[in-house]
Amino acid sequence: MLDANLKTQLKAYLERVTQPIELVASLDERPASQEMRELLQDIAGLSDKIALRLDGQDERRPSFSISRAGHDMGVRFAAIPMGHEFTSLVLALLQAGGHPPKVEADVIAQIRALEGDFVFETYMSLTCHNCPDVVQALNLMAVLNPRVRHVAIDGGLFKSEVDARQIMAVPTVFVNGQMFGSGRMELGEILAKVDTGAAARDAARLADKAPYDMLVIGGGPAGAAAAVYAARKGIRTGIVAERFGGQTLDTMAIENYISVLETDGPKFAAALEAQVRSLDVDLMNGQRVTALEPATTPGGLVGVKLANGAELKSRSVVLAPGARWKNVNVPGEAEYRTKGVAYCPHCDGPLFKGKKVAVIGGGNSGVEAAIDLAGVVAHVTLLEFADQLKADAVLVNKLRSLPNVDIHTSAQTTEITGDGQKVNGLRYKDRVSGQEHALELAGVFVQIGLVPNTEWLKGSLELSRYGEILIDAHCATSVPGVFAAGDATTVPFKQIVIAAGEGAKAALSAFDHLIRQPVAA
Repeated sequence: MLDANLKTQLKAYLERVTQPIELVASLDERPASQEMRELLQDIAGLSDKIALRLDGQDERRPSFSISRAGHDMGVRFAAIPMGHEFTSLVLALLQAGGHPPKVEADVIAQIRALEGDFVFETYMSLTCHNCPDVVQALNLMAVLNPRVRHVAIDGGLFKSEVDARQIMAVPTVFVNGQMFGSGRMELGEILAKVDTGAAARDAARLADKAPYDMLVIGGGPAGAAAAVYAARKGIRTGIVAERFGGQTLDTMAIENYISVLETDGPKFAAALEAQVRSLDVDLMNGQRVTALEPATTPGGLVGVKLANGAELKSRSVVLAPGARWKNVNVPGEAEYRTKGVAYCPHCDGPLFKGKKVAVIGGGNSGVEAAIDLAGVVAHVTLLEFADQLKADAVLVNKLRSLPNVDIHTSAQTTEITGDGQKVNGLRYKDRVSGQEHALELAGVFVQIGLVPNTEWLKGSLELSRYGEILIDAHCATSVPGVFAAGDATTVPFKQIVIAAGEGAKAALSAFDHLIRQPVAA
């Protein structure tokens, strides 16, 4: 099952195991069970600390559990965890085997102190780059707390469950039989939802923090670059991020970042975080900012309010809140989100295998999504509002060469339809003839650009008519001591490399502002 290269890598990792592990497989007659048996036999053969049993009695077959010998750990894979989930498998083995997780001590204590019994079920796809974060977080919780159980379920292997629960987006998580959440979730987000006292404790902890010299809002490339440049100046630096990594976490391939030949979004985000953490930066992840309060006196402290009620203070602020996918804003979009309306073709595309889907948007992201989906689904219809596709010529030529793709320009989407449970079609109008059309579809992928995450800034500083933060050549905003960078600003071309450069420029400008302030008495 594992090739020689993977066996060599895995064997090296398993040398870190200090406690005996038991793998228990529940199998049936399906070919997938034979694949799982071969995988587990390969793993057991790589370490004398791993024992394998094939007499499991779990109802989901094929599946297997991972436990430290003599302990009841609730980690299970109803999947053959290769592809993006191979790392989840390796981490589960290491953590069950006693290797310490790379998680802060207070987070470990919070997991162990959780009250109540939690049975999590995560429906995922092996091609989903958002799923591993959720799987790994819940696996860790199950390793650390015996009252937490988690099973990662490959939707392709358990299609009847996917259909019965009407799951049309991954990852989708249930807890104790009830819907818990859909989409990428980090460990802190999950804990915040299950630990009812976490918000109050968080607010008290953050409220006690001393003022910063520079506080960065946002953890994407712009925010990370600003924090790195600020910390290297030797000043007290903090960074507040709702989701460290920002949009890069949802980006599959990055091939245009200078000096990096090729990487993917999650790896890039992990590298950003590693660099920030290597410096003396106070990283506050999983925190949503709700308001900016300008300084009341020249050179005074700027206030930043958080959703949990805490308020942070800083002598200067760099805003880098980024942007999010824009909604098409037609009837049916909100009602059928995760029920056929999707925004990530890499994550959710496999759920529509053999079905008909539409892509709304003819820019690079829309055309790339259509090309990607065409290799998985039965048919793709691409709809573009303008009279021609806006994507790069090489992408357009590739799209037009595909036999299972239809392209409609001057097409205005008017409604996404459904049967009350899931999407069943889409309506659009030909903007030239005025004729209405209806398509029978199982899914609709929205790819029409970005909207800045700046609603919370209205009334605090000047925004463009598109909601972007107005900045000058030095990244200064209309508020003294407040600078901005990245996709949320008026800087043209929303690219990772540009955001990183702007973040560095904003930090340097903020530092220049600080050194020109009068010395406090």
